[in-house]
Amino acid sequence: MKQEEKLLRLLKEYSSLGIADQIDYQKFYLYSLITHSTAIEGSTVTEIENQLLFDEGISAKGRTIQEQMMNLDLKAAYEQSMRLAHLHTDFSVEMLKSLSAIVMKNTGSTYNTAQGSFDASKGDLRLVGVTAGMGGRSYMNYQKVPGKLAEFCEQLNQSRHRLMDAKDTMAKYLLSFDAHYQLVTIHPWVDGNGRMSRLVMNHLQYEFGLVPVKIVKEDKAEYIQALVDSRDQDSIEPFRAFMIEEHIRNISKEIEEYKHSQDEDPLKDTANDTVNDTVKVGNLSKAEEAVLAAVGLYPTYTYEKLAAYCNLSRPTVARAIKTLQNRQLIRRVGSDKTGYWEVVKGKEDNP
Repeated sequence: MKQEEKLLRLLKEYSSLGIADQIDYQKFYLYSLITHSTAIEGSTVTEIENQLLFDEGISAKGRTIQEQMMNLDLKAAYEQSMRLAHLHTDFSVEMLKSLSAIVMKNTGSTYNTAQGSFDASKGDLRLVGVTAGMGGRSYMNYQKVPGKLAEFCEQLNQSRHRLMDAKDTMAKYLLSFDAHYQLVTIHPWVDGNGRMSRLVMNHLQYEFGLVPVKIVKEDKAEYIQALVDSRDQDSIEPFRAFMIEEHIRNISKEIEEYKHSQDEDPLKDTANDTVNDTVKVGNLSKAEEAVLAAVGLYPTYTYEKLAAYCNLSRPTVARAIKTLQNRQLIRRVGSDKTGYWEVVKGKEDNP
């Protein structure tokens, strides 16, 4: 109970700080979810590489095509999942199969077995047995999968409808954790079960308006152990406890980084002498002053280049840009990719 209360307090602080209201925050949070989910499955593509891949179509050097396609496919699956969540579409076997088909579109294979052929890239349910790692117990018989998956969807829909208008945040999180665990336990597909289980968990969190839970790659061993412990103990509690603790860690880190970014002082006696010479505009923060000066000098700079020049984090630059635009001190000329920033002359600061 103490950890649940701690998580709720952190989520309240997270909301009050307006962290999720930053420009492009939702997009980059999604990119982070995708990067860590595929990393758990062996992808080495970084968040920055995925940003370039998703936004610019620039392939990551030294990464395999399969790794990059895994990330592109998962992005497409999340986008479809979020559309369905927005529409409050009920879960069904066919819906899950269609999402799995997107997840496995470019990395799934066709399997020929004594029971028949099935295609992972089409979202087909498995027709073979699957073991839970070397020396681990096997997952349920494939013949039981269709019925168990249909039962899973029916029970999940009942719980979703019951909680849709409820104010019990923790009950909603617990439902999403349980859905993750139940789906990975059924193990409907020959591949992609982990990605699908995390996607379904996040789908529910998006639908309920919660901050989605990110399982970071650094905690992979602890995550897998929690799944094993819950299975061995025939109890969901070990997995729930891990998920709550994981969310606490990640939300705490987000809050700490946000607060740190608000205290950053780019106007130091460093190589950024031009930034130090900027004239204050009204009651802009030091970060906003620095970004305004940098934009005037380098109007074609991206957020990343502005961040490097001003010695700020990218989220801080994004917030500064939004403030400067709102105050009509700068404006964007042209497209996001090929345009440039223009400092608007003669505008007064309107705090």
